[in-house]
Parts: sequence; structure tokens; C-alpha cells
Amino acid sequence: MIAQEQNEGVESNEQEDLTNKTIDTLEIDLNNDLTEEHEEEAPDVDYSQLSKEQLIKLLENDLEALRKDDVKPALFKKADAVVREIRAVVDQWKQRDRETALKAFIQDTGGEEGFEFKYDAEIQKIDALGREVRGLKNGYYQKQEKDKEKNFTVKTNLLQRLRLLLEAEEGRETDASGLKSSWEEFKKIQDEWKNAGNIASPHNGTLWATYNALIDRYFSNRNIYFELKELDRRRNADLKAELCEKVEELGKSLASRPMTREILNEANHIFEDYKHIGPAPKEDQEKLWQRFKLALDVLYDAQRGQFAEQKKSMQENYEQKLKIYEEIVPFTSFNSGSIKEWNAKTKEIMAFQDQWVALKGIMPREEGKDLSKKFWGALKTFFNNKGEFFRQLESKREQNLELKNQLCAEAEAILESGEDNPSNTQKIIELQKKWKGIGQVPEKFKDTIYDRFKQACDAYFDQKRSKNKEVEKEFEDNLRKKTDLIERIELAAKDKDESTLNLLSAFKSEWSSIGFVPKKDMQAIQKRYIAAINTYVSAIGQLSSKEKEAAVLESEVELVRDGENSRGLYRKESDIRRKLTQLENDIALWQNNIEFFAKSKTSDRLKAEFDRKINNALAQVEDLKHQLAIIQEAI
Repeated sequence: MIAQEQNEGVESNEQEDLTNKTIDTLEIDLNNDLTEEHEEEAPDVDYSQLSKEQLIKLLENDLEALRKDDVKPALFKKADAVVREIRAVVDQWKQRDRETALKAFIQDTGGEEGFEFKYDAEIQKIDALGREVRGLKNGYYQKQEKDKEKNFTVKTNLLQRLRLLLEAEEGRETDASGLKSSWEEFKKIQDEWKNAGNIASPHNGTLWATYNALIDRYFSNRNIYFELKELDRRRNADLKAELCEKVEELGKSLASRPMTREILNEANHIFEDYKHIGPAPKEDQEKLWQRFKLALDVLYDAQRGQFAEQKKSMQENYEQKLKIYEEIVPFTSFNSGSIKEWNAKTKEIMAFQDQWVALKGIMPREEGKDLSKKFWGALKTFFNNKGEFFRQLESKREQNLELKNQLCAEAEAILESGEDNPSNTQKIIELQKKWKGIGQVPEKFKDTIYDRFKQACDAYFDQKRSKNKEVEKEFEDNLRKKTDLIERIELAAKDKDESTLNLLSAFKSEWSSIGFVPKKDMQAIQKRYIAAINTYVSAIGQLSSKEKEAAVLESEVELVRDGENSRGLYRKESDIRRKLTQLENDIALWQNNIEFFAKSKTSDRLKAEFDRKINNALAQVEDLKHQLAIIQEAI
């Protein structure tokens, strides 16, 4: 305010001040254009690369910035553009989620009738945040328009007051007291004009021209204060030189820190102060302006260079992701009848997906959108093909369930007949063989159907045992034979030099040749047998730990194929699946946590620790899958 008062002190002649006014007006117009030109430059962002949580965080940050008191119109324009970009991405997600839900509904019900779909909480949150951004933007511009109308009235009244002041000055002789009061009123009008905000652009030029013309008239009536005006201009020159130094210091600071929006905002605030300082002496006016403009150009040149580096990085990221996309294109035509091959291909394509996600940088907007659409489309095609394979596999398991239900019914019918003759015994044995030849059933029926069949078979043989003591005697003999065999295995395990796979196979063959044992001793003898085999396998020096584990597991498989200990192996399969699920969940969680670590020494140590955990877990997953494959061969 002091600088403005000095700027409008005493004018010597009308032509001189009109020239100064023209220079100041050109400064304002030039720098407004310069500011708008630089603010339009901003790097494009591919919001389809961001997760829902990241989009929510982005919108929440924008809302927080928009609620500040000193928010600028450019920030509202940027936030509105972000909302439009995000809405396009969210619309694609909505369409995809609804199509997926509708497809599942049709598969379950056979038609679309009664279908209802509700978007998930993240989608709804993004929509709500977008509406809130739009509401703040609309409210801001509505308030601006109202303020402009109010400011137009205020400035019009100020012009009228300035005219009345001039008429009073020109219509009477002014003494020292009159000059002072007139000057105070003039400065008050100037201060109120400066504090009044913007008005509608169609009126801005007219009002400024009228205001400057009246100012010129006022100063031309106060030639007696010419020396004061010169002093004021020299002081203005000092103030402008100080502002030049501030902007130059900002430029020098770029040597130790990156260019940011905050630096530009600070420079623009300084520029606003520069514009409101009055004219300097004519010989310094243009020099100061060129100096200030040069300092400002240094900042904007740095911003342009930063944008160029960003564009280069975006292009490099695009080329890397293009290579990944080209790698997965052949997967879209993959076909196989093997679960193992499908799982192997899934592991390969998921590795490519991980590479894609790991490339966090943005791509050129249009090319990036197109490439992302093709990449995720290729993944969708592969998993749709895989889903179709497993749907057909599930259909086969349903057929197996029907066949096993028929076997259960036949076994139950034989049991209900109450006859345990050799013919019925042979039928039960044949049913058990057929059962082993039928493949897997749906997971949810696996235990119940097996328990039903086993209960019928066990009941038949229990009935038979109760009627035939000789069979019980045979079972007791078999128990003694198996006990003797176990003791020989345990003894052989003590001589590591004589322990071989061939001898192990001989022990297994002998065990398989021995018949059933009494039911009460079945679990104990089986447990002791597995323990003896485990001890013997451990004594075979030429086998790795994995081969030893596989040998023991194969012994358990053979027990199942011989109709013994199958319930225990089913429990083992269930335990392995549970461990696999837990490990896979842990791996996914650890991999997700790694993405949020900052680039610091502490986070590097944490990341290394998580990498070690992930590698150990992956090794355990491979071992468990190997065990599961062996068990599934027998079930």
C-alpha cells in the first residue's frame, strides 16, 4: 500500500505519465500471457494404471487442496480435468464388473431376469469424491461471478468518486490543507481500487482505461509535487529491484532442489507484487522489467526441461510395456487338456503381469490407454479360456460323482441283503476297484461321498468278520507277518551301507502281499510301518531330502491304493491345501506391501527382508505342490 501511495504521488506532465501507464499495462498483459502459457503445460497421466485406492487418495488430496482459502482457479481446472479422466476409467471398470456379474448370474439362473448389481464400495467412493470436486468447482466459480458483479459496482463507484474529486480540484484553488485532504482521499480511492477483486473481462479494459485516464488527469493537476513523484519512482525502482533479486534467488536454488509447482507459485506471487508497484524512473523502467522477466524465464525454462525429461521417461516406459504385451499375445491362443500345463502357463503369464505392474511410471496418454486396454484384454482372454477348461473339467467331476453315487447304492444294497457269501464279497471288491478307477468329484462332495462308500464297505466286511472266526485268525496271522516285516525293516535301517531302493521296493512288495489285519490294529500297524519306511529311507545315503520325502509319501499312496489309511491321506491333502492357501495369501500381502515402501535406506532393508520371506515361501509352495501331486495320484 505504501508503494502504491508513492507511485501515485505527484505527476509532472500528462504525456510522461501516459507513457509510464502504457509500459505498466504492457507488463501486465505480457506476463499474464506468459503465466497462462506455462500453466497449460502439464504432463499427461494414465489413470488406468492406478488402483482404486490410489484414485481415492488422489481425489481426497485434490479435495483437501480445493478447500484451502488461497486456492487458485487453475487448481479447480486441473481437479475437474482429473475427475473427467478418472470417470472414463471408472466407467470401464463399472462396465467390466457388471458384465462379469451378469455373466455369472446368467450361468447360475439361465437368464437375466431379476438381475441386480451394486458397484463395490471403492467405485461408489470415487463417484462421491468426483461429485464433491465438481460441487466445489461450481461453487467457486459461482462465487467468483457474484464477486465480479459486486466488484464492478465497487469500481464504478470509485471512478465516480475520483471524477468528483477531480472536479473539486479543478473548480477551486487548493491550499496546502486542501492538497493534503485531496491527496488522502485520492490515496484512499487508490487503496480501495487495489483491494477490489477482478471483474468480468468485457468491462475490465474499459474500467482500467477510465481509471488510468482519471489518474493521469489527477497527476497532471499536481505538478507542484513533481519532485515527490521522482522520489517515489526511485523508491519504486528499489522495490522492484528487491523483487528481481527474490526471483533470481529462486532460480539459483534449482541447483540444489528440483523444480516444483510451489516454486512457480511463489514466483507468481512475487510477480503480483511487482505489478502493483508504481512506475520507476524512465531510464530504469525497461531494464528492471527485462531483468524480472529474465529471472522468471529461468524458472519456466526449468519447468519445460523437466517436462521434456518426463516425456522421455514416459516413452521408455511405453516401450518396455509394449515388449511385455508382445510376450503375452501367444498365451491368448494356448489350449491344453492338462491341469498341470494350464497351471504352468498361468504362472508364466502372472510373472509377465507382475513385470507390467512393477513398471510404475506413466505412459503417453493415448498410446498408453490403447496399450493397457490390449494388455488387460489379452490377460482376460487367457483366463476366459482357462475358465472354460475348468468348467468342462467340473462337468466331468459331476459325472464322476454320479458314478460314485451308483457304486454307493450298489454297496448299500449288498449290505442290506445280509448275505456275506463269496459272490457278494467279490462284488464289493469289484466295486472298490471301480471306485479307484473313477476320477475326482467336486471338492465339496469329496469327503461325504467317500465316507458313504467306505462306511458301506466297512460295514459289509465287519459283518463278514463277525460271522467268520477263521478270517479273524487270518487277520491275526497277517498282523504278526506285518509286525515281523516292520521289525526287519527297522533292523535293516540300522545298516546304512546295505540300505538301497531295491531292498525298499522288496519290503513294499512284501507288505502289499500280506492281507488285512484286525481293524482295531489297522491304524497302529500302518503308523508303525510308515515310521519304519521313513527311518529306512533316511538311511539311504544317495537320496536327496526331497527324494526321501517323495519315497515316504509314495508309501502312503500305496497304502491308499491297497485300501488302507485313505482317511489319513485325505486329511494330509486338506492340510497341504490349507498351507498352500496361507502361503499364497502371505506372498500376495508381502508383494503388495513392497510397492508402498519409499526410496530410503530403511525401506530398502525392509524390502530385502520381505524379498527373503517371499523366496522362502515360494520354495515351500513348490514342495507342497509336489506332495499334493503325489497324493492326488492315489485319491
